Amino acid sequence: MHESVADYVAEHPKMAGVLFTALLLLSQAAPAAANMAVANPGP
Repeated sequence: MHESVADYVAEHPKMAGVLFTALLLLSQAAPAAANMAVANPGP
């Protein structure tokens, strides 16, 4: 088990880009999902 995310990224520099991309996609997908839920109120 790693002590922190910073230590993990220091040991695996290539993973920094993967983590950044994942966070970017999640930050864009969450508001879109919320907007879809509000736009379709149901019967």
